[in-house]
Amino acid sequence: MTTTVLAFDFGTRKIGAASGQSLTGSGTPLPALPCRDGIPDWQQVAALLAEWQPTLLLVGLPLNMDGTDSELAQRARRFAGRLQGRFGKPVQLIDERLSTREARERLGDGYRGGSDPRVDSMAAVLLIESFFRDGAPAP
Repeated sequence: MTTTVLAFDFGTRKIGAASGQSLTGSGTPLPALPCRDGIPDWQQVAALLAEWQPTLLLVGLPLNMDGTDSELAQRARRFAGRLQGRFGKPVQLIDERLSTREARERLGDGYRGGSDPRVDSMAAVLLIESFFRDGAPAP
């Protein structure tokens, strides 16, 4: 049985999104969700869930390099709780240390003067790959 997941790279202005499945262990970036102070348009989130029918939701947990919570970590935890509460899907937090740096490397260095709008969703892809490589339950 194939496990389908949606991953979210939490941010206060936009939330990166990606879909993935266990058959290949890979993810596909989706358009980032604009948000206001970390709160997305929940109808857009509902539409993603309706389209992809995930069995699990992943949320990146922005930890400090020493493993302690960053300033955004508590907000990411609240976002994960809201996802679970609103949609009744299981949610798993995934350590996302260095995912944004790796996402920028994968996309190339073409946006030196600003931020590449694809970075957040590429970071969500990396969450999916990490999940299937390191922590996915057996189907």
